[in-house]
Amino acid sequence: MRVMALDVGDRNIGVAISDETGLVARGIGVIKRKSIEKDLQDIKNFIKENHVEKIVIGLPKNMNGTVGFQGSKVLNLVEKLKEVTSLPVITWDERLTTVMAERVLIQADMSRKKRKSIIDKMAAAIILQNYLDSQNNS
Repeated sequence: MRVMALDVGDRNIGVAISDETGLVARGIGVIKRKSIEKDLQDIKNFIKENHVEKIVIGLPKNMNGTVGFQGSKVLNLVEKLKEVTSLPVITWDERLTTVMAERVLIQADMSRKKRKSIIDKMAAAIILQNYLDSQNNS
């Protein structure tokens, strides 16, 4: 089963997909946000192009586990996505995934400019890999 993950930010949406076995995640792109309608269309295009069967969306939570302002915006996108696709849409705790992605890229001695261009899809890949690992270990 091919799974897609989204790391939703104010400016960009990082996109990652799994391999067909559901074991390995990889970042495949970034959607530049314009409007909710355009975002949904771009997401649907990724779904179709990659034969996606399930969607995992990173849900930002506060360190105490509550959903804050950014999390509420993501939940709004989740509801709209459920209206335009019949695929299962799952939220996944994404606390610190962008920080983790940033650290990996810094350790790889990547320039700030290059990091900026791939941080979103890498964060999506981390979200997806965490989800896949949890499913394969249960």
